[in-house]
Amino acid sequence: MSEYPDSASSAPSRAPAPPTRGTALRQQLAELRGPTQPQPLDARRLAALAANPGCRRRALLDGAGVDKAALAQALGVPSGFGQSQFAFIRGHAFEARAKGDGGAELLRLVHRHLDPRAEPPAPGRVHVPDLKAPTQEGRTARTALVLREATGGGDTSAASHISGATDASGAQDRSGAPERAHPARYGAHEADDDGTGAAGDGAAVPGPGGWTLLDHPMLALDVAGTPAFLEPDAVVVHPDGHWSVVEIKSFPVVDGAAEPSKVGAAARQAAVYVLALEQLAQRIDPAPRVGHVVLLVCPRNFSNQPTAAPVDVRKQLSVTRRQLARLTRIEDIARELPEGTVFDLDQSPEELRCAVDAVPAAYAPECLSACELAFDCRARARATGAVTALGRAIRGELGGLTTVDAVLAAAHGLAGDDRDPTVNALRRAAALRAEALEGGVAVEGGVLC
Repeated sequence: MSEYPDSASSAPSRAPAPPTRGTALRQQLAELRGPTQPQPLDARRLAALAANPGCRRRALLDGAGVDKAALAQALGVPSGFGQSQFAFIRGHAFEARAKGDGGAELLRLVHRHLDPRAEPPAPGRVHVPDLKAPTQEGRTARTALVLREATGGGDTSAASHISGATDASGAQDRSGAPERAHPARYGAHEADDDGTGAAGDGAAVPGPGGWTLLDHPMLALDVAGTPAFLEPDAVVVHPDGHWSVVEIKSFPVVDGAAEPSKVGAAARQAAVYVLALEQLAQRIDPAPRVGHVVLLVCPRNFSNQPTAAPVDVRKQLSVTRRQLARLTRIEDIARELPEGTVFDLDQSPEELRCAVDAVPAAYAPECLSACELAFDCRARARATGAVTALGRAIRGELGGLTTVDAVLAAAHGLAGDDRDPTVNALRRAAALRAEALEGGVAVEGGVLC
C-alpha cells in the first residue's frame, strides 16, 4: 500500500515535454513518406549521396526513407538500377575465396599494403572473433566490445553504450596522427601507413602485437537522428591497435588497373564505414586511430585470385561528412515544399508527379549507375532542355546558361551579355562552325583560323 494514497489525484498536471529536434525531424520525415515503411539507409545509399551532393531531391527522399524504386515504378519510369543475380553470386564466391583459410590471405594483403613494418600475421597470433547476435543492435554491441578488447582500450563494461545511435557531433572530424597519402591507382604495391595508434596494454585480443580480423561486423552511424546499421566486408585491428577497413569487390583488375568509376564508388562506400568507425573510436578511452587508407580487394585478371591496393578516402570522407550534416538539416529542404506534399505511393500519378517535381533535382549522367530515379530525372531534364543532361563538365563550362535554348540564343547573338566570356566563346564557336559548313574556313598549319 502506498504511503501517499492521494498523491496521484493531488499532483498538479504537467504539460507534455516538447519534442526534441531529432523527434520532430523523424515525425516530419514520416509525414512526407506516408503510411509505408521506411527504407533503411545503408552504405551504398549513403555513398550515392556523396556521389551527387547537390541533389536536394535525393537527400530528401533518402532521408525520409522513401522507396525510390517503387516511386519510379509509380511514375511510369521503372528503374533499371540494381545488381544482377550473376554479379551477386560471383561477388559472394570471390569474397569467400578472399577470406578463406581463416582470413590468412586477406591479412597477408593487409600486412603487405597497409602495415608492412608490423609483424607479419602468423598462426596463433590471428584472432577471428564470433560476431553473431540475434539482432542488429546486438551485433553492433558485440562488434564494439570486440574492437575495444582487441585494441586494449579501457574498460569493456561500457561497450553496450557504444553501439547505439550516435549524436550529430560524432560526425565531426577527429584529429589524429598524420597519415601519408597512399596511391589510389590500382597496382601500387608500396604503402606507408605507419602512424602510431593508441593501443593499450594487456587487454588486447589475442594479446599485445596480435592481429584481429572482424568478418562482417555491424556498425551504427547516426543519420538525421536515426541509426543506420552498416556492415563492412571486414575490419582489421593492427598489432599497434589502429583500425583499417577492407572493401571486397568483384569487378576485375586487368593488368594492374580497374575501372575508375567502380573504384570511386567503392571508395565512397568504404568512406562511410571509416566514418562509422571514427564515431565508435571516439567513445573509447584512449581513442584508437582509424586509418583513412582502406584496402580494396578485387579479382586479378578475371580469375578468382585476389589482388589488392590501398585507397586514400580522405576526400570521400569530407564529402560524406558534409552530406550527413546536410541530412541533419533536412527540415530546411522540407520547409520549402508546398503544404500537403507527401510521397505516398497510393496517390494518383498526377499527385505523385507534383510532389516529386516540388523538390529540385540535380541530374547528371553519373546518376544512372547510382539512383533509382535517374531515368525519370533524365527524361525531365531532356524535356526542359536542361544542360545538366549533357554532363557536369559541360554544365560547369556554360556558367549561368542553364538550358539548351539559352545556349543557342547566346551563340547566335540573340541573347546574352557581350562582356560574358562564355557568351563570346559560344559566338566564336558558332562562327567557326558556320564558316566550316560553308566551306570558307581558312586553315593554317592544320589549325582553324
